Amino acid sequence: MVVSHTPHQTGPDGHPVGWGPTVRELDFIADAWQEVVHVACLEEGPAPKSSLPYTRGNIRLEPIPVFGGKSLREKLGILAKAPRILRTVRDALEGATEVQVRVPMGIGLFLLPWFALRRREYHLWVKYANNWGQHRPPRGYALQRRFLRCDFLGCPVTINGSWPGQPSHCLSFENPCLFEEDVSAGALTAARKPFHPPYKLAFTGRLEDDKGVSRILDALDSIGPDWIERVDFIGDGPGASLLQASAARHGDRVRFHGFREAAFVHEVLSTAHFFLLPTTASEGFPKVVAEAGCHGCIPIVSDVSSIPHYVQDGGNGFLWRTASSESFTKVLTRALQTPGDRLGAIAREANRLAALFTMERYLRRLKEEVFTYDPYQKGRT
Repeated sequence: MVVSHTPHQTGPDGHPVGWGPTVRELDFIADAWQEVVHVACLEEGPAPKSSLPYTRGNIRLEPIPVFGGKSLREKLGILAKAPRILRTVRDALEGATEVQVRVPMGIGLFLLPWFALRRREYHLWVKYANNWGQHRPPRGYALQRRFLRCDFLGCPVTINGSWPGQPSHCLSFENPCLFEEDVSAGALTAARKPFHPPYKLAFTGRLEDDKGVSRILDALDSIGPDWIERVDFIGDGPGASLLQASAARHGDRVRFHGFREAAFVHEVLSTAHFFLLPTTASEGFPKVVAEAGCHGCIPIVSDVSSIPHYVQDGGNGFLWRTASSESFTKVLTRALQTPGDRLGAIAREANRLAALFTMERYLRRLKEEVFTYDPYQKGRT
């Protein structure tokens, strides 16, 4: 059983569809169980292009009401929905052998203590999907992280990255987003990709300033078309219209595609030379960094959260250190001016990085490290 706040909608055929990365992950691991029950939000309205249907017949969605929001009234509304959510989780637990709870989320504030007080006959593990090392997280996130750090649940907690003082029950885990066959095919793409200007660049994510879209557009002001042929932006967000208006000064060098299906994203990444993510937002580890690297699309990314735990500057990508005097524009320029043969070697290393994020490796690690966890030995049985 999985408990999460993953948004779902009703598809045209009447069956639920959900956020693509989570659906693909559950589709793969579902083969290891007789049934997978996903307790998650079902919302009204049309599904975005990033949503996918489940392909495995043994996955069942148990819907809970949408919760949370920005206003105080919306946040307090969680309390009114708590009894219904807890009943749904309790009923879904019947017969479960393994249970995953994904946090941080609004209902995690009462759901984690609820699990701590229950007698368990199943393997429980918690996936903390945000930035474990965040210095000043939102108060709700901080409370959930403190609860997990103190090991009140007596279960493994999987987190992004490796951090100083990390408790022994907190296991560094990569979030899966690829298959081994993807990485093998990507290795061929990376080996054959020619690196000479002008280059094609790509960005995938929410279109907002925290993600660094304006930084990319500003960098184009001082880097001409002899070096950069085009930048493809895939994604959407509340600031999309303003960013598109700002990008108009660059003409055809910038293209906005909105939210697109996974196949389109991978097609763009397979032909792009560099992937840009100069984010200052708190991240777990953005899966798209691994997806880009799979295709030999070299990451040029910031050093927030666990990103520098994986991306080495000049080794398998380029790292913008946000607290340094070197601007993102200078890092991008440095990457573009790197000799082509060296860029080819970096692209191949980026593909090797992607091998850490396969579904197959993820399932192996679950079986070897999570489902055999002994709370008294603080590790594997």
